[in-house]
Amino acid sequence: MAIASRLVVYASLGGNVLEAVAKFGAASLSGSSSMLTEAVHTTANLANQVLLLIGDTRSRTKADASHPFGYGMEIYFWTSMVAILVLLTGGAFSAFQGVRSIRNPELIHMPMVSVGVLILSGLFELGSFVLGYRQYKKVAASHVIPGEPVGLWKFIKRSKDPNLYESLLEDWASLLGIAGALVGVGLNAYAHLLWADGAASLAIGGLLVLDAYFILWATRSLIAGESVALPFRLDIEKAVRGMPWSDQVADVATLHLGPAVVLVALRLHVSSLNNSLDAAVLKDLEERVRAVDVRITEVVFRLG
Repeated sequence: MAIASRLVVYASLGGNVLEAVAKFGAASLSGSSSMLTEAVHTTANLANQVLLLIGDTRSRTKADASHPFGYGMEIYFWTSMVAILVLLTGGAFSAFQGVRSIRNPELIHMPMVSVGVLILSGLFELGSFVLGYRQYKKVAASHVIPGEPVGLWKFIKRSKDPNLYESLLEDWASLLGIAGALVGVGLNAYAHLLWADGAASLAIGGLLVLDAYFILWATRSLIAGESVALPFRLDIEKAVRGMPWSDQVADVATLHLGPAVVLVALRLHVSSLNNSLDAAVLKDLEERVRAVDVRITEVVFRLG
């Protein structure tokens, strides 16, 4: 995990602990269904960050005989677990809580306690989202092709660092969830629409499920073995074309073994065997490819 993306995770982790305590306390005092759902939502986010940090630690395990290229792709597995085990479970609970509250609606007590906690939580989530958004703007520069600006959703699809895009999606869902809870509490307490509190719980559950879907959508391709972003690939091909023996390179293939670990495979023409393409030339080619980006840790040659 890059230092910047790790900072985003730690910022969310610390804030979510405080948020969860405050929201559970407010839910206990007010009896609000949507506040309880938001407390569960925040707890799910807290579990997300813990699982991502576990994945980060596992992904940095040194290569061994069973995993000669390292364990970098573990982070993608743990990101999937975030979506499947945590977000979907939280979404199911939220939906259950919403239906229960709609069927048995009650007037919220001490609504200003809930409103105050939600406003403070919203300010924190906004700050966390801005931090992640600024980091996205920095990282997105590596995904830019001249004349093709990269928007947030396109970046999430192209990004190789789940710690960053998961935190962005989580903060965005949290902001929407807090807004929904505020509406539900307000309509219940002040407009006496008792069903609104449960409806807000249902909406928050839907957000969690939607968040899970987008995370799985963004991570699926990485688990299957995704190549580097096109600008990155073009830089590698440019370095190869600058070599005297570049005409002997038939193809350049890449694979992300983790957010910061890339394997580059250079396919050489079989005719190269009949030329003086010796070890020194191959070593020079490998060094030029590695010099393109510090994430390139493995360069292999194949014939075809």
